[in-house]
Amino acid sequence: MIGYLEGKLRYKSPEYIIIDVQGVGYVVQVPLSTFYDLPELGKTVSMNIHTHVREDALQLFGFRTGEEKEMFLHLTTVNGVGPRLAINILSGISADELRQVVFQQDHLRLRNIPGVGKKIAERILLELRDKLKIKVTEEVKPALLSADAGAYSDAFSALVNLGYRAAEAEKALRKAQERLDENPPLEKLLKESLRILA
Repeated sequence: MIGYLEGKLRYKSPEYIIIDVQGVGYVVQVPLSTFYDLPELGKTVSMNIHTHVREDALQLFGFRTGEEKEMFLHLTTVNGVGPRLAINILSGISADELRQVVFQQDHLRLRNIPGVGKKIAERILLELRDKLKIKVTEEVKPALLSADAGAYSDAFSALVNLGYRAAEAEKALRKAQERLDENPPLEKLLKESLRILA
């Protein structure tokens, strides 16, 4: 079981990254909050890892903080929430905000996240209520990375993979581009688009 990785960042996208640890490339799926915080390619990156083993696959999920990993593990204990949906949820809401949402029993905020319907939202609020202690830390603002030539198409792909319809993803991206600089980096474009879609 892999619990932690440190190595060179060989590839990054909103869906997954590849970490080179002494010549071995590990494919790690990450939430957008972790993606925003990644260094440049070739730089050293450290990840808290959860190893998910199935009959047909071994998947690695990576997080920039232990708290984020802990929240992911809490989410996967909820009936009907698998690792992929848990990653999507953490892409749409921070661990701290999720604690507050559970504390306030805010169904609507959860249902705004793609893939979370009424039943799943109710299960999360019910099953996590006693497990989570409300602890709010100051949000760390991730450093933005340099602009990417395919930032628009990468952002579009990420939004569609998160469960947004193509038309609404495109509309949000256009609005985000109008609000931002002429060629915003992928991270900035995604953040603004998700703010518009929320």
